[in-house]
Amino acid sequence: MENLTDNLARVRERVRRAAERAGRSPEEVTIVAVTKGVDAPTVQAALELGVADIGENRVQEARAKFPELVFPPGARRHMIGHLQSNKVRHALQLFDMIHSLDRPSLGEALSRRATALGVEVPVLVQVNVAGEATKHGVAPERVLDFVREMAKLPGLRIEGLMTMAPFAEDPETVRPVFRRLRELRDQVAEADIQGVHMHCLSMGMTNDFEVAVEEGSTMVRIGTALFGKRTP
Repeated sequence: MENLTDNLARVRERVRRAAERAGRSPEEVTIVAVTKGVDAPTVQAALELGVADIGENRVQEARAKFPELVFPPGARRHMIGHLQSNKVRHALQLFDMIHSLDRPSLGEALSRRATALGVEVPVLVQVNVAGEATKHGVAPERVLDFVREMAKLPGLRIEGLMTMAPFAEDPETVRPVFRRLRELRDQVAEADIQGVHMHCLSMGMTNDFEVAVEEGSTMVRIGTALFGKRTP
């Protein structure tokens, strides 16, 4: 608990400094605690320390863990990993936002389920800015058309973009990835597509979140800097 308290204070301070370097308010940046591989008591401790946003990579892990947690009012649960279409039903029961809309079939599955439930699902479009073969996401040149296509589906509320930068020892080398996502966000916003709101940029993880904040991130996904190294 002591380590978690200190780690959270350090991450918040690093976010504050990065935001101020960019002339931004730290309040513009949400810390999403990535709890993949973290046990329920530790996640509960984070919630009790004031962490309001929890991110999970896998539906199955969330199904096992979330029932053990007491989420305070205002807490939000984020699906930040690749989402299989056959897990959509469970995902919509578990999560408040989906960060990984990356293909039409997933959008259609989310739309069908959301419509059946009579709800609107906040989603982010995942973009493979760096073009890595091992990463999911829409190609940058396809983003505008993809958003237009997804915006036609009932039950989806597109709120922004997400990306995962390549791992790099020097985070400065991935600054262009974050800058490009911000430019894509601006391009989509300028298109003024009905029902689309581009106020979220989910980018930046433990290794590079300060650069991401400097480039406009509104959500940083932090695991190791909060909880230490975990088993996969």
